[in-house]
Amino acid sequence: MIWVAYFLFGIALLGTLTSAIFLLLIIVGVFRFRSEVRKFAQMRGIDAELPPVSVLKPVHGMEAQLRENIESFFRQDYRDYEILFAADEANDPALNLVREIGGRYPQIPCRILVTGKPPWPNPPAYCFYRMAEVAAHQILVTSDSDVEVAPNYLREVVAPMLDERVGMVTCVYRGKNAAGFWAGLTAIGMSVEMTAGVLVANLLEGMKFGLGPTIAVKKEAVNKIGGYEVLGDYFANDFMIGNLIDKAGYRVVLSEHVIDHVVSQKNFKKMWENQLRWAKSTRYSRPKGHFGSGLIFAMPYGLLGLVAAILLGSPGFGWALFSAGLLNRIIESWVVGWGVVRDPVALKQIWMFPLRDLLGFIVWVASYTGATTAWRDSRYELRGDKIVLRENAGV
Repeated sequence: MIWVAYFLFGIALLGTLTSAIFLLLIIVGVFRFRSEVRKFAQMRGIDAELPPVSVLKPVHGMEAQLRENIESFFRQDYRDYEILFAADEANDPALNLVREIGGRYPQIPCRILVTGKPPWPNPPAYCFYRMAEVAAHQILVTSDSDVEVAPNYLREVVAPMLDERVGMVTCVYRGKNAAGFWAGLTAIGMSVEMTAGVLVANLLEGMKFGLGPTIAVKKEAVNKIGGYEVLGDYFANDFMIGNLIDKAGYRVVLSEHVIDHVVSQKNFKKMWENQLRWAKSTRYSRPKGHFGSGLIFAMPYGLLGLVAAILLGSPGFGWALFSAGLLNRIIESWVVGWGVVRDPVALKQIWMFPLRDLLGFIVWVASYTGATTAWRDSRYELRGDKIVLRENAGV
């Protein structure tokens, strides 16, 4: 069986090489991002130059840190904007919180919509569709309920829209752990793994997709692709809106702003379901890229190399591969997690991202196990890049 050990060692060498190449691409991608940030920073200008904005926020129940998340949108250093909230049911407890917070900021126009049971497989797309129908302004900023933003958020996200060629702006995010160890693994993955992938995509082909926590669009661009209704059957509606707007001839821009994405999975099961849903979403929306991403992990190949080298009687080579993988992930954590999104966990808890890298590889493998996924109370079947509702626990 010595040939098996040589085969495994060869795979470990290949994976170590490809993950090192990916790290180099990340570093170049960071420089590219910084260059673009400097270019768009000069477009922020003064308040009078920035257009009025409609912020669209679906809510669904009392999520972790919801009060802080919602209130951060009422504290924007922006001259003219409104906030629209939408829920499926009138008795959604999040709406009482919205009314309470909105009452403390009477200077910010705030409206609430009750949309009813979504008739489309993708509920957020339907919420955005309903809110866009009544939004007062031509710039729409869609945002998830589990994000917290700084007061300069709207200024930095909207600024690139001053360029008439830009139809959409999105931004990376920093994971904010609100629940403990398992949520922490998801959070560090957001800060480092997700951001690194976005920066490399931006480097190699430019932005041709969106990131759900924040997508700012011009109404004219949304109308040109057929409106939010064209997104109703897609699982990764954030990816698709950017892809379609790019194909329609507009530019999609990655903003300089970094938001906090609150993570609240309190146990392994919740964390696993969340990670697997994301991985399957990527597998079906970008199948070739997702398949290739199996070569960008470092720790699995380092461990494989260590085991194979021990079997071959050369543990020194194994420890060298393992050390290379560990160093790779530490550098990525520092360069991206701290250097780009300023996550203190990525800087100080250096063991977190290597552990997350191992988990990410396991999730990647699991993403090929089936075509079903769960989100909130519903189960879906993925067919290509679209979804079919199979079961709704609320029915």
